[in-house]
Amino acid sequence: MTPLASLLAAARQAGRQVPALPPELVPPDAEAGYAVADAVAGLLGWETLGWKIAGTTAAMREKLGVTEPIYGRSYRRFAMPSSARLTHRALLDPLVECEFFVTLAEDLPCDASPLTLDRIRAAVGQVQAGIEVAECRFPMAALPPLPAILADGSASGRYVFGDPIPQWRAGLADIAVVLEVDGVARRQGRGADVMGDPLAPILWLAEARRRRGEGLRAGQVISTGSCTGMLPVRAGQRVRARFGEDALVEIAFDE
Repeated sequence: MTPLASLLAAARQAGRQVPALPPELVPPDAEAGYAVADAVAGLLGWETLGWKIAGTTAAMREKLGVTEPIYGRSYRRFAMPSSARLTHRALLDPLVECEFFVTLAEDLPCDASPLTLDRIRAAVGQVQAGIEVAECRFPMAALPPLPAILADGSASGRYVFGDPIPQWRAGLADIAVVLEVDGVARRQGRGADVMGDPLAPILWLAEARRRRGEGLRAGQVISTGSCTGMLPVRAGQRVRARFGEDALVEIAFDE
């Protein structure tokens, strides 16, 4: 078990950040970073919710300095329904991201069968409006290189589940997403901003996990990446995301 895995597991358990990461603890590359994330999950022993994906828009990849998406585990203890209340001072540099939350109804096994977007769609049981409150175990003012962020589960945080999106099988690309803060629209996007189709990141994730010898399982929830970017929030603010005309998700950030 690496010293970084132990450090990050302890930080997760304590709900705190690592102020400065010694350079010698930074994993040498992305593959090593993901391996540390696997080790952190083993140390924690927490029930997995599923997976988060980030960098699924060109703007987010540019901000992250990557050429393909990144991913990390999410944990069921940090999942909650809308309308949620979170204590801001207990959060770690929280960033609000509006995402489609997709629950798998069937396994996507790691085998020789080629995966397609149609196969992904057939495995999906439900799609909901969602907000990830991303948190990083490293301060925003002192972020280490990307492999260390991957080791931290790509800053996986808290997951607030909103309304189911009706008729999702007809397509998600044209769904408009608007993020409001205290009743004022601050960010907006569309499903098509997420790799052309919010289910496309799941195909990418399934292939990424296949390379590590694992599949995706029924019951797992995948947050498919923000279509409204990352928005810092302050104590006392209330945020609401509207997905199309029918699905809402809300969070109040208490002092």
